[in-house]
Amino acid sequence: MNVTKRETISDRQAHWIIALLGGVLIVLFFLSFLLGRFDVPFGEVLRILINRIVPLEQTWTDRMAIAVVNIRLPRILLACLVGCCLTSAGIAYQTVFQNPMAAPDILGASSGACFGAALAILLQAGRAGITASAFAFSMLSVFLVYLVGSRTRGNRVMSILLAGVMISSLFSAATSYVKLVADPTNQLPAITYWLMGSLSGATLKEVLYALIPMTAGLILLFLLRWRMNLLTLSGDEAKSIGVNTGRLRLCVILCATLLTASSVAVSGMIGWVGLVIPHLCRKLVGSNCRFLLPAGMLFGAIFLLLVDNLSRNLLSVEIPIGILTAFIGAPFFLFLMTRKEAPI
Repeated sequence: MNVTKRETISDRQAHWIIALLGGVLIVLFFLSFLLGRFDVPFGEVLRILINRIVPLEQTWTDRMAIAVVNIRLPRILLACLVGCCLTSAGIAYQTVFQNPMAAPDILGASSGACFGAALAILLQAGRAGITASAFAFSMLSVFLVYLVGSRTRGNRVMSILLAGVMISSLFSAATSYVKLVADPTNQLPAITYWLMGSLSGATLKEVLYALIPMTAGLILLFLLRWRMNLLTLSGDEAKSIGVNTGRLRLCVILCATLLTASSVAVSGMIGWVGLVIPHLCRKLVGSNCRFLLPAGMLFGAIFLLLVDNLSRNLLSVEIPIGILTAFIGAPFFLFLMTRKEAPI
């Protein structure tokens, strides 16, 4: 990756930027409760949320409580979690493979999840079954990629990348076949909508289930952020300071895969977040993973929460969030590419 002037940023500046991102996320988090077809005053939003922890005298209607707790809260939490996870996975993959074009779906996790979800919809599984199937096939896809990549000769990283392309292509073909045999009246529209990505219909139970693998992956990556910088060194340099880059690379890949699989399983295909946001964060805090990863976690949550607010309020009909991220991400990445300090 190219080194820019921004990478000379001081530790103090990086800490201030991360703190600012944290403040923006908190403000946007609470403002998001005010957006929707049903108006709920901000004071009542706070009282409803506090009432979940400490009982208060009810001054709100039951419809307000349903709108805040059952509809908006799960969706806002899921948007923050998915944005945080996809950006963290993008940073991890770009660091491991030393490739600025690496994205969370580089090892076929997204393609595997798409097939798993499409198959579950074809078999008429419920929402929980669709999520579980997407997660299982996502993990299976990456396992096959790593198995094939580890058995080939030559450069291990390049072998894994090529295996990712092949396995992803196979799962994409399988998804196309499922769409071909699906019922065009009910199943095909459901598969197509899932593939476009959406956070609608999220529940607190679903958020809690997704929180387990997401938290595990995020905590491990956060703890490894100091060592991730060592992946930019050559194998001989790393060995000279006593670091097993092969083991570290595998651990980072597993964490990033866990984040990608759990995110795609609950939200469908949401592209560009894990590709564009890491580059924006490098402009802010540089390429040192010590600061890049926490900044990416916060910026990713802010970005996807903002896009989700647009998707459910921009038009009278909700826009699938995957479409909006593509409309925003692709032109912006083209803009980054044409700048002098282009990311590639």
